[in-house]
Amino acid sequence: MPSRESYEVHKEEKSLVQKAKREANQEDILAAALGMRMGPQKPPATFWQPLKLFAYSQLTSLVRRATLKENERTPKSEKVHNFKVHTFRGPHWCEHCASFMWGLMAQGVKCADCGLNVHKQCSPLVPNDCKPDLRHIRKVYSCDLTTLVQAHNTARPMVVDMCIREIESRGLKSEGLYRISGFSDSLEEVKMAFDKDGEKTDISVNAYEDINIITGALKLYLRDLPDPIISYDAYPRFIEAAKLTDPEKKLEAFREAIALLPPSHSDTLKYLMAHLKRVAQNEQFNLMNAENLAIIFGPTLMRVPSLDAMTALNDIRYQRQVVELLIKKEDVLF
Repeated sequence: MPSRESYEVHKEEKSLVQKAKREANQEDILAAALGMRMGPQKPPATFWQPLKLFAYSQLTSLVRRATLKENERTPKSEKVHNFKVHTFRGPHWCEHCASFMWGLMAQGVKCADCGLNVHKQCSPLVPNDCKPDLRHIRKVYSCDLTTLVQAHNTARPMVVDMCIREIESRGLKSEGLYRISGFSDSLEEVKMAFDKDGEKTDISVNAYEDINIITGALKLYLRDLPDPIISYDAYPRFIEAAKLTDPEKKLEAFREAIALLPPSHSDTLKYLMAHLKRVAQNEQFNLMNAENLAIIFGPTLMRVPSLDAMTALNDIRYQRQVVELLIKKEDVLF
C-alpha cells in the first residue's frame, strides 16, 4: 500500500503535468492568433511572457470597450477620467490606441478612479466615460462626489444618507441643530471611520450620543468636497438667479441653474434641501429657521470658483439667499 508521502508526490507531479499542458495549449492558441508557425522546437518560456502580457492587455482593452458600449444603452452621467502620470512595471499597452508604451519611467498616465492606462498624448482623446472602481477609491471624505456615488452605485454619497437618517431619527428637535459644533476630535474620528469602513461605520447613539458630532461630520464632508454640491460650473448661474427680483423669473432661473448640476450633485442637493426643510419645520424646538440654516450652509454648499477675495466677500449674502430659497421652495424647484 503506497504511503501518504508518495501519494502527495504523485498528486503534485500530476498537477504540474496538467499545468504544463494548459500552458502549452495557451501558447498554441496565442501562436495561432498571432499567425505564427511553430516548429517542433518551441521557444523558451521567456519568449512567451511578453506575448502573454500583450494578449492580456489587448483582451482587457476589448472587454473594457465592450463594457462601455453596453453602458451606452443606459444613459449615465459623464465623468472625466482622473489621469495621473504613472510608471508601469513590465510591458504595457495603451488601452486607447493599443500601441506599446515605450520607456522605463512615466511611460503613460493611469486613471486614479477606474485604472485606465493610456499614453499621455492619447489622454485628451479618451471620452468622458470613466467608471470608478472601488479598488481605486481609497477614501470617502475629499473624494469627488460623482466618483464616489458611481463607485458605490448609489444615488447619493453614503455619508449624506447615513448622517441625515441618524439626525432625523433622534435630533430634529435638538436646540441649535447644525449651529452647535461637535468636538473636533470626535469629528475626525467619524471621518476616519467613514474613510476606512464606509457604509459599515457606526454613528448610532451608542457610538456618538451627541447629535452635534453627526451634524458636524456631515458639514465637514460637504466642505471637503473638491467640487462643491453647487458645482463651480453652475455657481455663477445661481448667483445671477439670486439677484433677480421678479419671483417667477427667479424660480425659473433657479430651475435652469439646478439643471446645470451633475446628476449626483442635483440628487444630493434635493435630498439635503428636503432634510433642511424638515429641520426648519421644527423651529419651535431647535430654534433653526430657513434663514439660520442658509447662513450655515451657504459657504458650505457654494464656493467662489475664483480666488478673488472681494468676489468671495460680496457673494456671501447671495450664497445665503440661494440656500434659503432652495430650502423654502424645495417642493417646487426639484
